[in-house]
Amino acid sequence: MPFKHARAAVLPLAAALLFTTAGVVPARAQSAAQPAGQPAARYDIPAGPLADALNHFAQQSGTAIVVDADKVKGLRSPGLRGSYGVDEGFAALLQGSGYRIARTPAGYVLVAASVAGQAGADGAMTLPEVTVSAGATHPDALPQAYAGGQVARGGRIGVLGNRDIMDTPFSVTSYTAKKIEDDQATTVADVVAGDPSVRTSGQTGGMLDAFFIRGFPVGEGNLGEISFDGVYGVAPNYRVFADYAERIEVIKGPTALLSGMSPSSSIGGGINIVPKRAADTDLTRLTAEYVGTSQFGGQLDVGRRFGPNGEFGVRFNGSYRGGDTPLDNQSREARVGALALDYRGERLRASLDLLEQKEEFNAPSRPFLIAAGVPVPSAPDGRRNITQPWAWSEVTDRAALLRGEYDLTDSVTVFADAGGGWTDVERLFGTPTILNARGDTSETPEHYKFDVERSTLDAGLRARFDTAMVSHSMTVQASRYHDTLSRGLTGGRAVASNIYSPVDRIAQSVAAPGWVPKISETDLTGVALSDTLGILNDRVQLVLGVRQQTIKSENFSATTGATTSSYKKSTVTPMAALVLKPRDSVTVYANYIEGLSKGDVAPTTAVNAGEALSPYVAKQYEAGVKLDFGQLGASASLFQITKPSGQLTGNVYSAGGEQRNRGLELSVFGEVAPSVRLLAGVTFVDAELTRTNSAATRGNTPVGVPKMLANLSAEWDTPFLDALTLVGNVAHTGGQYVNVANTQRIPAWTRLDLGARYRTTIHDRPVTVRATVQNVLDTEYWSGVASWGGVSQGAPRTALLSVSTDF
Repeated sequence: MPFKHARAAVLPLAAALLFTTAGVVPARAQSAAQPAGQPAARYDIPAGPLADALNHFAQQSGTAIVVDADKVKGLRSPGLRGSYGVDEGFAALLQGSGYRIARTPAGYVLVAASVAGQAGADGAMTLPEVTVSAGATHPDALPQAYAGGQVARGGRIGVLGNRDIMDTPFSVTSYTAKKIEDDQATTVADVVAGDPSVRTSGQTGGMLDAFFIRGFPVGEGNLGEISFDGVYGVAPNYRVFADYAERIEVIKGPTALLSGMSPSSSIGGGINIVPKRAADTDLTRLTAEYVGTSQFGGQLDVGRRFGPNGEFGVRFNGSYRGGDTPLDNQSREARVGALALDYRGERLRASLDLLEQKEEFNAPSRPFLIAAGVPVPSAPDGRRNITQPWAWSEVTDRAALLRGEYDLTDSVTVFADAGGGWTDVERLFGTPTILNARGDTSETPEHYKFDVERSTLDAGLRARFDTAMVSHSMTVQASRYHDTLSRGLTGGRAVASNIYSPVDRIAQSVAAPGWVPKISETDLTGVALSDTLGILNDRVQLVLGVRQQTIKSENFSATTGATTSSYKKSTVTPMAALVLKPRDSVTVYANYIEGLSKGDVAPTTAVNAGEALSPYVAKQYEAGVKLDFGQLGASASLFQITKPSGQLTGNVYSAGGEQRNRGLELSVFGEVAPSVRLLAGVTFVDAELTRTNSAATRGNTPVGVPKMLANLSAEWDTPFLDALTLVGNVAHTGGQYVNVANTQRIPAWTRLDLGARYRTTIHDRPVTVRATVQNVLDTEYWSGVASWGGVSQGAPRTALLSVSTDF
């Protein structure tokens, strides 16, 4: 292993054994088939492999079905859309397949259309004896996609496990693999940029991605803020590629109780990667990609299941992308490899994820600093890149995560996981400062080396039980996260240029640092307890939880290695939430939850120099409503988050600062018509520095927080060509302040993307062609501001083209 602290252990695999590559297994265990005459329900099941279509229908209808998967291998279903009874739905899915459904006392059974049987008095069909294995859908099974397939019906909510959106007392969106593929997304940032509560603050063509969620920064440090399968310490630090993501989940608001304190103390929300797993249907998918001007790439996605009942799964994702980017003087090369192994037994589930990725840039771009007193100049052409052609960066990530869970009984499960990651960074470039309104810049190239080691370990127990008329879903979890950051650097000579007319300068030979000393080490340990109490068939749910978190941190001198500051503090973060479901289609919820970040150490200029402040506790109050009309969903939420910060008041350093963000989030998702899909939302944020050490800044708007963010994504399946879908995306971001004094500001911007995809069959193989033009109008804009005042340049007009086929 390339990191020191990875341990061997195990944790939950979210998968239910519905179909197998060989043998006969029920899609969902029930005592018997549902009776004829069951009321019709509405379904949205896309055309595709017959096994997958039957799988989705069985899950959505709550029926049992016994299938010999070998017999339906290679067969396809036309899909199902509309209201159907169970028998009608099965018949429509099986149209033209040569098979039909018969009902037996054990459930529905797939038989050849020519097979006859004798009907009993109850209408059930008597057939030859069929072997049925128990295989109920596990509570941690991946939630189904919502109508339209762009988002899921639920997601992983930390210690609360997988929850349906209508049972979740938080604002959460889970983007599906279909959404990732159709957007031609390369990175997680490409996907979450379409969320109206999220904005990326990283620079186009830069080596890292960073975000704002609900107006608070996420992932701007050297420690990864994105969780992988629910835990920190595994996902790459600076950029997470979308190749290995089955779902990308965004939860808004503090998550200290749900997932533990984040490594870089983010409190605005969290992003989680649900890794791909081998499905019950074999998959071999090859995708070729092109990004103008001359960036080419390809991706291979292979999945297989093995064993008598498909217990063992293997999923591999590998990709390569390389060539010149749309930015001047810039080229990029990226390689990704991800292997996922899993086992799904009757009581034991386990998985192992192995990941490696490497990304190299020539002339990587950087956000701009703005000199004090200088108004922000108008944005340059997005193609302009002032980074010197001889500057470069190279980032390598490796990671592993071993997880397992075991059902002690039908209602009690123990789980554990262990893993970690290692990031190696070497780069030569500087951060440019804009000196005047003409756009003149100055930067000093620096040769940096970073080494980051991370490890994670947790274990716990989940139990479901009833007391009197109250249902309980309880989790107890203990966790530990550790990271070590090492850094070395050497500096070069200042370089002058201009944002509108970049100037190439003579290459500098800046030696690599002679050594890379350890500069910090952090341990985060905690114990969490949560319980969801439900009454009236879970139409009323009270969610309670508490986490005890201990933070230990040390900083070291880069020259002597001596400890310069030491920090160890503990605190308790509670959570309480309420879910009311007056109707199946309506959920009203409210929550109080806290976020946690490491307290600062008083600087040498303070009379209390060296004093470690207690952890900063952020507090969120939120209330909202969610609507589910079957094909179309909507939500609205009101929130307030307050976050303290350290500051000098006189000559004493204390937690006297505070930022308060209040907001309203509105969203719509699903199908507004059978051929029109919509994913849209708007977020209004009223952010204020409520406590500062200066009357001049008190009441100002925090850096990088716009008052409004809006996104609209629409897809239309054209009536004049059945296989053609047209796509449009609009993103709008309000103006943002660059400095605390609110004297420097970037203007609001709006970007339009247009695209299309076409599905066809070539030599009996499904082929999908996707094409997108981002920033169609070639708008010149500053795309965002980092919390430290760096201004990011918007991307130019860019063409994307990809072709995917399954073998």
